[in-house]
Amino acid sequence: MTRILVISDIHANLTALEAVLADGGNVDETWCLGDIVGYGPDPNECVQRIRSLPKLTCLMGNHDTAAAGSLALAAFNHDARRSLVWHKETLSDESLTFLTGLPREVVVCGEVSLAHGSPRDPIWEYVMNTLTARLNLGFFSTPWCFVGHSH
Repeated sequence: MTRILVISDIHANLTALEAVLADGGNVDETWCLGDIVGYGPDPNECVQRIRSLPKLTCLMGNHDTAAAGSLALAAFNHDARRSLVWHKETLSDESLTFLTGLPREVVVCGEVSLAHGSPRDPIWEYVMNTLTARLNLGFFSTPWCFVGHSH
């Protein structure tokens, strides 16, 4: 049986990421639903660690998009903006290139949709209630869908 680790919203917290990876044990694949950076103290280290994971499928989250310069910081709250300004200054060219190249959504195994926010709005939308979840059902055609962001 294939073991898949699904992670999301790391927010540059290497200590938490390492704890999750240790708890997850040996896996065959890793699906990262975005927001590797934002808020925390370890943006480069988290990007490097994520990139090292086996058979990685990784998406771009809203914080990743902003750190890569493709989303205005004005859309974020004060604390998020402050951390993203620092992350933009701190991220290596290699980390920025990785983040910039991430897709916004993807289908894996031919039957699982992955998005950071939602299928309807892969970067921003929070799925926090059944109404929003229902509204998103028409935006993917696979039997299953995983989203991050709503934490």
